[in-house]
Amino acid sequence: MSTTSGLHDHLGYWLRRLSDEVHGRFEAELDRHGVTVSQWGVMVGVFHGHDTTKAVAAHMDIDPGAVSRLVDRLMAKGLIRREPDPASRRIVRLVLTDEGQALVPVLAEIADRNDAHYFGSLDAAQRRQLEAWIRRLVGEVHPASEDDNS
Repeated sequence: MSTTSGLHDHLGYWLRRLSDEVHGRFEAELDRHGVTVSQWGVMVGVFHGHDTTKAVAAHMDIDPGAVSRLVDRLMAKGLIRREPDPASRRIVRLVLTDEGQALVPVLAEIADRNDAHYFGSLDAAQRRQLEAWIRRLVGEVHPASEDDNS
């Protein structure tokens, strides 16, 4: 009889499975609108006021170069544009186009439905607890406030 743990004995396996399922379903829904999950992250970040590549990168916790490439793709789709900051020639602001501005609430509703699909069986306190545990495990030191929708 083996005492070696099996695949299903590891929380990491179940977390990956859950992440893959949540992400995959969301990705398929966003694809209907021609947007990837990462591109949605940029768009919703800009929508909520993170209006530079650096600010979006910090908000998404990804490399600014990756954000720049995502912005390039969103520009090609006509969903975002770069504008010089009138107060500083060194700063370039990210601005959603009218089409991008209109699309963000549609995509956010898809994200909300996806969350409800996977986490709707949890009550509000359970959801907050799960989020707190996950944030703790990934090293997030600042829990989200109740009204943090960005």
